[in-house]
Amino acid sequence: MQCHYCDRDAAYAAEKDGLKVGLCERHFRTQVESLADSEELAAIREQIDIDRTE
Repeated sequence: MQCHYCDRDAAYAAEKDGLKVGLCERHFRTQVESLADSEELAAIREQIDIDRTE
């Protein structure tokens, strides 16, 4: 499988509803960094109180 964004071999793949998408290492890291900076992830962190210690 090839990366969705370039011609490199996919290092990671995800599948949902029969659609499978692959990402090379570089594009996977780019997507993870983008997610880490997203408002959606910040909202999830706030909901589950991820910084809490027990």
